[in-house]
Amino acid sequence: MSKAKPGRSHGVASPPLRRGESRLFVRDLVLACRIGVHQHERLANQRVRINLDLTIADTGPLDDDLDNVVCYSQLVTGIRRVVGAGHINLVETLTERLAQMCLEDERVEVARVRVEKLEVFPEAESVGYEIERRRGGA
Repeated sequence: MSKAKPGRSHGVASPPLRRGESRLFVRDLVLACRIGVHQHERLANQRVRINLDLTIADTGPLDDDLDNVVCYSQLVTGIRRVVGAGHINLVETLTERLAQMCLEDERVEVARVRVEKLEVFPEAESVGYEIERRRGGA
């Protein structure tokens, strides 16, 4: 069993599961992103770390069929599409867009999303924003 680095977050804390739910997650996905309000941030990519924790409604038997699950490969492709869509001023905006993308699949009941900028302060591993969005806006 590997040990976590001191002070390092491994994504977002998961809420307890209720009967009829499952959890899908993407941990520590690091991508280059055009993000930030400052001039130097507009000139170069920055690395961001993205974590998703999704609560999925059970919709019946899986039958070992990819069509019966929320596909993490499609989620990662969606994350890359959102990140690559052009410059974003705020980490908060990117986080909201990622949560919206996750909730496009009707089986996703809750999307908890964390986005961290990794190169802002030399004294800090990261700075960022975390949200939880539920189907129906609740």
